[in-house]
Amino acid sequence: MLIQNREITHPDVTLLVRSAEDELRIRYPDEVPSLLAAHAKFVVAYVLGRPVGCGALVLMDAGVAEIKRMFVQETSRRGGVARRLLHALERRADAANVTTLLLETGNSNTGAIALYESAGFERIEPFGEYVGNPLSVCFRKKI
Repeated sequence: MLIQNREITHPDVTLLVRSAEDELRIRYPDEVPSLLAAHAKFVVAYVLGRPVGCGALVLMDAGVAEIKRMFVQETSRRGGVARRLLHALERRADAANVTTLLLETGNSNTGAIALYESAGFERIEPFGEYVGNPLSVCFRKKI
């Protein structure tokens, strides 16, 4: 597996974000996917040259960033791709002097919830656009 930094305009990012949004529309049909932050810094995972997963880091306040758009194609799940993407995003955050990572996932995404908890993220009250959304489960990690 190879993980590469990618610009938001890269075709592999577009492909994976669209796949993620298609899955979200099925899982949460009444929710509208959030807009893609223009300054998001993506990482893409490749297996045998094929893009299989992505995640993004969005810098917020000084020392704080949000992990967004974590997604792994269904055929590549349970193989450590998401964990490696998460580690790559943490390294990228550390290099950007980020000390606190935030993220959100949906309450029916039990695999993601288990991943984040096992990676040292702690549940917190919803923040930002997620306040008041009963489907949101939010996390924080100090790095």
